[in-house]
Amino acid sequence: MLNLILFGPPGAGKGTQAQFLVERYSIPQISTGDMLRSAVKAGSDLGIRAKLIMDTGGLVSDEIVLALVRERLSLPDCSAGFVLDGFPRTLPQADGLMSVLQAIDKSIDHVISLDVDNAEIVRRLSGRRTCSSCGKGYHVLYDPPKDSKVCDICGSLLVQRDDDSESTVKNRLAVYEQQTSPLKEYYESIGLLRHISGQGTISDIQAQISKSIGISCDHS
Repeated sequence: MLNLILFGPPGAGKGTQAQFLVERYSIPQISTGDMLRSAVKAGSDLGIRAKLIMDTGGLVSDEIVLALVRERLSLPDCSAGFVLDGFPRTLPQADGLMSVLQAIDKSIDHVISLDVDNAEIVRRLSGRRTCSSCGKGYHVLYDPPKDSKVCDICGSLLVQRDDDSESTVKNRLAVYEQQTSPLKEYYESIGLLRHISGQGTISDIQAQISKSIGISCDHS
């Protein structure tokens, strides 16, 4: 069994590495956003409660989110493990998760933190450009178009998304750091945190992750 939590700032490549973990270890990736949408769509008791709150613009309580997490982690596809993505976000949620896992006789094996220096994140995200017509993506440094202003494929104007502007990226990073720093300390203090450098090739990062969790791949 391999039960993981994955942390990473915006632009760290968390989605790519989560997909690698899913494929390499045949375990599901679990995000609270997906769980909420599924519960609402299914019309379950928890889904109905969550929808009422979301429809009025409120935040779904930790109690409901943790109940959804418990429900999801109890399903058969989690018997070999899971990757929790984007949860927990706060210390009360981390404590609540511990209680939920104890109740269903599970525990977390590793908490993976993809670490990327802020300047590199700003370069990665603020350099992204998208074609306003066909949607093709470019990067001014890593995958530039032939002409810096227009799409190679259809010749339409390239635009930068509002949330990729340098000031917005810096703000998102500050929020992430503020939110996850206490969680990293929490998991570090109980010996579960694994620091992985998110800089380098995708396969280098995958190799680091495999090495850091490899010991646990065959234990239950």
